[in-house]
Amino acid sequence: MIRTPLFAALALSPLWCSAAQTVAPVTPMTVDNVATYDTIRPEADFIKRVDMIPMRDGVKLYTVTVMKKGTKNAPILLSRTPYDAKGNTNRAASQSVTEIMQVMDAEFMEDNYIRVYQDIRGLHNSEGDYVTNRPLSGPLNNTGIDESTDAYDTIDWLVKNIPDNNGKVGIVGSSYLGFTALMAEINPHPSLKAAVPQSPMVDGWMGDDWFHNGAFRNNSISYAVSQSTAKAEGHVAMGMADDYNRYLEAGSSANFAKMWGFDQYPFVQKLMQNPAYTEFWSLQAVDKLMAERPLTVPTMLVVGQWDQEDSYGAPAVYKALESQDKNNDLLSLVIGPWRHSGVNHYGFNLGALNFTGDTAKEFRVNYMKPFFDHYLKGAPNPKTPPVLTYATGANQWQVTQTWPAGKNQKLYLQDNFGLSFNAPTKKTAAKDDYVSDPAKPVPFVPRPINMEDGHQWKPWLVQDQRFASSRPDVLVYQTDALDKAVHIMGQPMVDLFAATSGTDGDYVVKLIDVYPNTTNEGAVQGSMEDTLAGFEMPVGIEIFRGRYVHGFDKPQALKSGKVEQYQFGLPHVNHVFLPGHKIMVQVQSSLFPLYDRNPQKYVDNIFYAKPTDYQKATVSVYHSAAAPSSISLPIVAN
Repeated sequence: MIRTPLFAALALSPLWCSAAQTVAPVTPMTVDNVATYDTIRPEADFIKRVDMIPMRDGVKLYTVTVMKKGTKNAPILLSRTPYDAKGNTNRAASQSVTEIMQVMDAEFMEDNYIRVYQDIRGLHNSEGDYVTNRPLSGPLNNTGIDESTDAYDTIDWLVKNIPDNNGKVGIVGSSYLGFTALMAEINPHPSLKAAVPQSPMVDGWMGDDWFHNGAFRNNSISYAVSQSTAKAEGHVAMGMADDYNRYLEAGSSANFAKMWGFDQYPFVQKLMQNPAYTEFWSLQAVDKLMAERPLTVPTMLVVGQWDQEDSYGAPAVYKALESQDKNNDLLSLVIGPWRHSGVNHYGFNLGALNFTGDTAKEFRVNYMKPFFDHYLKGAPNPKTPPVLTYATGANQWQVTQTWPAGKNQKLYLQDNFGLSFNAPTKKTAAKDDYVSDPAKPVPFVPRPINMEDGHQWKPWLVQDQRFASSRPDVLVYQTDALDKAVHIMGQPMVDLFAATSGTDGDYVVKLIDVYPNTTNEGAVQGSMEDTLAGFEMPVGIEIFRGRYVHGFDKPQALKSGKVEQYQFGLPHVNHVFLPGHKIMVQVQSSLFPLYDRNPQKYVDNIFYAKPTDYQKATVSVYHSAAAPSSISLPIVAN
């Protein structure tokens, strides 16, 4: 064999020979299995350790700590999660700390922070039993153990056992992690110095994950299956069929759960056995729990304007605690132009909407990290805004001292499907009717629908509403083209006067920004799918279950034909309706299959409605002087 000079040199070099001599000889039948391989190589720029941290009852929680090499005298940033601490610290197979960690962690890992993720009890690699949104110790929980005590014990162990920490801890996280962050603030450990709960699960009945004003969200069932099978190892295997047909054919939500064997899950039974707002739910509401205790931890509450899962929680906690913030410097509220948990991802766009830059990173770098730096590292006071919101339509961050920042002004439904800031004057029973048919419910997005498909689910709250506005069972009211901008900052409030020929019914109200049909706003390539011409963009959508009109804890049948007054809020927003646009309001009676169908005949528990209970009903929406249906818009003066 002829060797090149390079090959010959390598073959005879001491390095080559020594390497060959340290490896055992192999044969064709040498077993190829290797017991372990450490993916963290010596050249990695980080240190990772795993600990089983003991709680006060002896249960140990799986905890992953990551820090960049050379980190000294560093604060700890903690997240307590039901979504796999191991996976959250292994985003990519890499020797770079910014690649293995989540997108939102990058700025912290590069700046002398110790990052900690922990599996809550009973899930993934932690010991113990899992209880969804484990209630605080008290009337609903006599164990003495809850997410507050687990957070306290975790923080106590971390500051005493993790090398090179400075004794200060912050807590952050979105959705369920937002819930655990808030719970850590109840009877907080002295080392907990700052908290950023993002899209927190606060009240699952009033307006977060499980119900909205009493209407049940069907995808709660699949969540229960995924989280409650073994140690969060479950998944639904229903295929890619249209969920609209799937749920319609099943009939009631309880029947759907039974068909698939989901009714065996305790949390599904908790939902189905407690359809009203009894103490089962109200005593779990975190905003009420926190309102009973002094606020001692500086807190930045964050939510997305189009949060499709937990739009209720952050503003509810802000409202509950704001009166305690005497100097307006302990509590802040942030509303960004994001979907659920969008703050921790890339914020360039949402659905068809494009923003001017990465709004999520802008917030994290310019506001969230300086907030933590101040309280955890002693950095100069960044003067965190009391309220920071992103004005959609104008595409800019805005600071206000209070929330809501606008003054309520009623926008009234009018004859001929108009909208006006002038109250209706007709004393007759001016109204518009539609027939709501449970056999043909209004879909919440265009069909086919798969609620497990993130591409469809995540941006659904900015879905163009033209697919619904042409339906005969959707009433559409709109203004003329605006001659000047209308800027709202706060929570639009629905005041709907309506009657039904049935004895129960749901009311869905949508506040919509209608783009001019000739606009090229949003156009990128100039094709039809790249323009927003005629776009009917939802600003806010909400549902109300009619049986609760006289009290969420007191469901009762509606009297056929009787006009009732339904008052409820849409999500909190900062939005500018631009000149040339129109303001639209849509009213309908279903958002299916996201929300279960109301049979429109009163039954004790809608989960168990029979096929014969589902009946057509004629719904009347009133706009007279005596019954002036409206939406109060929190308008900011120009």
